[in-house]
Amino acid sequence: MDRREWLKSWGCGFGALALQAMLAEQAGAKTDPLAPKPPHHPPRAKRVIFLWMQGGPSQVDLFDYKPKLAELDGEVLPYSMPSNRAMPGVAYSKLMGPIAEFAPAGQSGMQVSDLLPHLSRHVDDICLLKAMEADSEAHAPAVRQLHTGATQLVRPAIGSWVAYGLGTENRNLPAFVTIAPNIAGDGGSVQLYGNAFLPAVYQGTALGNSATGARGATIGYLDDPSMEDASKRRQVDLIQDMNRSHLARHHADRRLEGAIESFELAFRMQAEVPALLDLAGESQATRELYGIGAKPTDDFGRQCLLARRFAEAGVRFVQITSNGWDSHANIRSAHPNKCLSVDRPIAGLIQDLKQRGLFEDTLLVWSGEFGRTPHYQDLQDGAGNPDTYGRGHNPYGFCAWLAGGGVRGGMTFGELDDFGFRAVSDKVHIHDLHATILHLLGLDHERLTYPYSGREFRLTDVYGRVVNEILA
Repeated sequence: MDRREWLKSWGCGFGALALQAMLAEQAGAKTDPLAPKPPHHPPRAKRVIFLWMQGGPSQVDLFDYKPKLAELDGEVLPYSMPSNRAMPGVAYSKLMGPIAEFAPAGQSGMQVSDLLPHLSRHVDDICLLKAMEADSEAHAPAVRQLHTGATQLVRPAIGSWVAYGLGTENRNLPAFVTIAPNIAGDGGSVQLYGNAFLPAVYQGTALGNSATGARGATIGYLDDPSMEDASKRRQVDLIQDMNRSHLARHHADRRLEGAIESFELAFRMQAEVPALLDLAGESQATRELYGIGAKPTDDFGRQCLLARRFAEAGVRFVQITSNGWDSHANIRSAHPNKCLSVDRPIAGLIQDLKQRGLFEDTLLVWSGEFGRTPHYQDLQDGAGNPDTYGRGHNPYGFCAWLAGGGVRGGMTFGELDDFGFRAVSDKVHIHDLHATILHLLGLDHERLTYPYSGREFRLTDVYGRVVNEILA
C-alpha cells in the first residue's frame, strides 16, 4: 500500500497526523529511537499521568460503601481466607466497618467518602473501577505487577513501553518521567521505571526520589554555568565521536548505545528541563489550587503541578507517587491524613487540565498496588486497642479510577461482594488495566511487542483485554 492509499484508509484527520509521524519515523528512526511513531489505531489520549498510591488505599473507606459491612461491624468473618494466605493477627480479626461517612456526589450520584471532599466534586469526570484484581498480596511483587505487568521477573515499566511504542512529542524531553519515585522499601525499586530489555533510551527519567520529595525533584548536573552553549555542544560531540568509534570496533553493545543516546538527550534537556522544574512563574492562584505552600498538600501538590507542566510540554508518560498508604495499624488516623495530603492536589490537577484544554486528551490513572481487607488487623494478637486497628493487604478486590483521555466520566464499573473483599462481577485485572491504557493511547497491546531471548515479549504477556465498556 502506498502512502496515499494508507492516508485514505485512515481518514484525513488521523491519517494526516499518522502520516506525518510515519515520515518522521522513516527519516530519523535509525538514528533517533525517540522519533514520533504512528499509533496502531486512532488514539483517544496523547499522554498519561499515573498517580500511584503506594501501599494500598482502602476501597471500603474511600470509594465503595458497603451497608452490610457497616451493619455487621465487629462480627466474625463471613468469608474464608485463601488457604495459602498468611496474615499476622488474622485469627483475631473481625469485620471492621467504614472509618468514614459516605454520600452520593455529582450528577452521577457516585458514593464517595467524606475523606475526599475535593475529589468528590469531580466524580462526574472519573470512571471508577470497583472490581480490580492483582496476583499477589505482598508489596514487592504487587508493585512490580502494577508497573511492569510481571510479579517476579524484571520487565520494562509501562512508561517504557509507551515510549517505545510512540516516541516523544518533544525532542528536548524524555518520553517517560517519574517524579520523586519510591526507590526503597515496600516494593520500591528502580525497576518501576526501568527499561529492562528494551533499549536504554526508553527508561524513565527520575526527578529526585522519595527521600528528596518534590522540592528536590531535579536532575543532577543538568547544567554547567561555567561553559557557554557552543562549548557544551563541542564537548558532547567529542564524547559522542569517541563513543561511536568505540562502538564501531565492538559492534553491538547495548550499554554503550544507551550511553550515546543518553548523552544526546541530556544535552537537549538542558534547553527546557530547568524552566519546567521552576514553579516560580506559576500564579498564586494556581499554587493554591494544588495546595502548594500548605503543609499537608505541598509535596504532592508540587508533584501534580510538575506532572501537568511536563505533560503539557510533550512528555508521554508522567508518574507521581504518594507514599504511606500501607495502614496495617492506626488506619483511623493514617488514611485521613493521607487523603488530606492528596485530595486537594488531585482535584486541582483535574481542574487545571480542564482549564488548559488538556483534560480530554490526557489520561489520568489512580491506583494502589492492591486494596485493603474489610476486616481489621490487630498486630497485638487480640490485645490491642480498637482505635489502633488497621487493615491487611487485599489483592482480591480493590478500586482504581481513570479520568479524561477517552473514558466515560461519572460511571462505576464492576462490583465487589457485600463486604468489599472479593471482585464478583465485571472484574478488571492489572493486565486489563494495562491493555486499556495502551488502547487509549492508540496502541494494541497484542501488537506492541519486542523480541528478546528468543520470543516476542509484551506488557500484558499472554493476558489482558481492553475494557471497552468504560470507553467514551
